[in-house]
Amino acid sequence: MNPAQNLAEGAVGVALLHLENGCWQDAFTALEAAVADGVSIADGASLYFGAPALAFVLAAADHPGLARAKATAAAGTALVTQRRLEAAHRRIDHRQHTPYGEFDLIRGLTGLGVALRRIGDQALLREILAYLVRLTEPIHGLPGWWCRTGPNRTRPGPAGGHSNHGLAHGITGPLALLALALLDGVEVDGQRAAIIRICAWLDQWEHRDDNGRWWPEIVSLRQLEQDGAGLGGPTRASWCYGTPGIARAQQLAARALDEPVRQRAAEAAFTSCLTDPRQADRLTGRGLCHGTGGLLATGRRVAADAPTPVPLTPLLLRHQRATAAPDEPDGLLDGAAGVALATAGVTSSWDACLLLC
Repeated sequence: MNPAQNLAEGAVGVALLHLENGCWQDAFTALEAAVADGVSIADGASLYFGAPALAFVLAAADHPGLARAKATAAAGTALVTQRRLEAAHRRIDHRQHTPYGEFDLIRGLTGLGVALRRIGDQALLREILAYLVRLTEPIHGLPGWWCRTGPNRTRPGPAGGHSNHGLAHGITGPLALLALALLDGVEVDGQRAAIIRICAWLDQWEHRDDNGRWWPEIVSLRQLEQDGAGLGGPTRASWCYGTPGIARAQQLAARALDEPVRQRAAEAAFTSCLTDPRQADRLTGRGLCHGTGGLLATGRRVAADAPTPVPLTPLLLRHQRATAAPDEPDGLLDGAAGVALATAGVTSSWDACLLLC
């Protein structure tokens, strides 16, 4: 596996930055490094690796020299998607619980749906949406997205599995894609009902206190059986797992279903996390995934869709004060490329890879 094909950490993510800035020569250099050993369509290919990552990055590049690469990456993405869909439907047919890598944004079918939406393959995107509808249907009394693995790939997960809520790895990723597609006018049978099911689950686990609203990163089987005992408090205000990403997904869902009450609640949750020291003060880096860059990128999208003002100046100041780690990489999610894109603001839909638009 060529690490340069990794959108999160490798040259593909750096190429995205250069393409956004119109720096063609730098972009070509990064892309050449990414495809030096071919383009992966293996089982690990996803929005963040291999052909789908390349397809996402190239989609907005209007350069004749990239036409062949775009077509090759799109064909590879279709092949990977069809194979992954077949496996996912077999798993559901056998009434088995899912690994989150089947459906999540980073490694799963939600991420592949993001790539297909970006390159305009609506037919295959509809197949992803139909799968996500099935994903929300209960299995053995638990949500269909109940994960038998994770959330940490290097350690055993909680006994009995868990429900993951983060935008990067949890059910709010499918929620955001289902909502964005509906806002685009792309709809399949059961899509609205699936959005409602996910929102009802999130409502069940929403917590409110003097500092605002928040959701747990995960809920284990034991916590589910004990009505939330042992959940603790909110975690850092990160894009990947925290209130910002979860709130943005709910804002999109509310807009898709025309539910102004839910939309106001989602925007209030996002705003409150900015002044909650338990959340905002735990951001220690400036990257997209875990740091101030992701918070700022999310805030810009929340503010753009909010009918009432959402303060962005505090987010920008917090991001500007964040310092680069001595070993900060060049890549997208935790590195300098992502920092630069977040700092520059919204000039395109590059942040669709974060499911923000």
